[in-house]
Amino acid sequence: MSERFERFSLAISEISRHWHKLTSNEMEKYGLKGPHSVYLSTLARYPEGLTGPMICELCGKDKADVSRMMGIMEKKGLVIKESTNRNLYRAVFKLTPEGCEAAEFVVRRATLAVHIAGRDMDDETREMFYSCLELISANLRELCRDGIPDDVE
Repeated sequence: MSERFERFSLAISEISRHWHKLTSNEMEKYGLKGPHSVYLSTLARYPEGLTGPMICELCGKDKADVSRMMGIMEKKGLVIKESTNRNLYRAVFKLTPEGCEAAEFVVRRATLAVHIAGRDMDDETREMFYSCLELISANLRELCRDGIPDDVE
């Protein structure tokens, strides 16, 4: 069992470390950090814009992170904030034309990186891998919410 834990931990850690390094390198072009890539690609999927709470949910980030990241991207001219009321957190964030260009770049580079990373997998294996990752993610999210039980049923 400890070998499974070590293999799992190492694989997840290594994937995360290398992915963060790649996204950081790619985002340097825009004077941004790697985590901005998730926000750009998410906003690109919603040209009508998203509110802060929607971005939190879609990106799996908290309110403070979303606020900080949107502020940075707004200062860089990649995002605009449209407010229809006094509550700025309910403002709608949209990509500017420059933001759309950056998002297109991010999506294109990420797609290439994912393609290269999985190039030795056939379609069936790749689909099973993504299904497994989604299941593991959901189970870990549940464990974080509820805690690790004393025993497995």
